Amino acid sequence: MNLKESAKARGVHPQTAYRWFRDGVLRVSAERVGPRTILVNVEANSSASVTGGVGLYARVSSHDQKHGLERQVARLAECAAKAGHRVVRVESEIASGMNGGRAKARRLLADPAVATVVVEHSDHLGRMNVELVEAALSATGRRLVVLNKGEAEDDLVRDMDQVLTSFCARLYGRRSAGSRATKALEVAAADD
Repeated sequence: MNLKESAKARGVHPQTAYRWFRDGVLRVSAERVGPRTILVNVEANSSASVTGGVGLYARVSSHDQKHGLERQVARLAECAAKAGHRVVRVESEIASGMNGGRAKARRLLADPAVATVVVEHSDHLGRMNVELVEAALSATGRRLVVLNKGEAEDDLVRDMDQVLTSFCARLYGRRSAGSRATKALEVAAADD
């Protein structure tokens, strides 16, 4: 795999990966095979063992909620400290939960030093298909821990929320999809 593809897969900008390669601090095995081509040895890097650290991830949807982001990180850090876990990475960002290209989330998930990813609510990691992320983590001997699982206990309610969020994202844009879906669910519940 070339350096650019490897960097994107790990959530790192290709120029940053090249700078790390040039400075000799790139954490993966790579070699220059041409004037503009650098290959990363995927086999050598895939055998790296998970070291057992905890990665904390916090997310809010808009800049108006930035103060909540700091409180999220504090709650996650406090919970990890009480449990006696070693925190190796903390990532927080302001981005839509419908956006799958969030660089900080991708960096956290790609970090082999993170054996356990901790989030406050599952929708902070992503609005949909969090189960797929959990399955991908478990396939590599890692796990996802959701501290507050009290969002939607009923599978049908959760599925309906995800479908409404997806439709609203297409109709109204990704940024406000979550709030519009929540309002739609509240209106539907009020009609009952």
